[in-house]
Amino acid sequence: MRSEDDPIPRGGLRDRFWEKPLRSMTQREWEALCDGCGKCCLNKLEDDETGEVALTDIACRLLDDATCRCAHYENRRAFVPDCVVLTPASLPDVVYFFPETCAYRRLHEGRALPWWHPLLTGDPGSPHAAGASLRGRTVSEFDVPDEEWEDHVIEEPTGGA
Repeated sequence: MRSEDDPIPRGGLRDRFWEKPLRSMTQREWEALCDGCGKCCLNKLEDDETGEVALTDIACRLLDDATCRCAHYENRRAFVPDCVVLTPASLPDVVYFFPETCAYRRLHEGRALPWWHPLLTGDPGSPHAAGASLRGRTVSEFDVPDEEWEDHVIEEPTGGA
């Protein structure tokens, strides 16, 4: 039960909850950090020698290119067993793999949310309007042979973050 000094104004989320430690967030707060850009669902290439990670425009089979959301988020691991389930505990081990604009990565690294983040703008469409999402810019992993993935490396759209 919440107390009077713990206001939860919008949809069960505390004001500016993203400014508190990641490990102290509720599951609902944690999930609300996702900006809906779709970049975490892109297939990536990692250089074995340098560890550098490159984004491709090749989307996971479950990414809905129109919404930039997982089509089967709740049971995605049934379809994609190696899909990363991001938690405060797993974040330090996989953060390097997430895009530079990712709220989870930025907060973990002590940086602020990008100006276009929906938690700041109040608009879930702001990442798309800012050009920070992959909406309409991906190809399915089923359409690109593995040997052609290097031809699909892209620069991360940042939306000026």
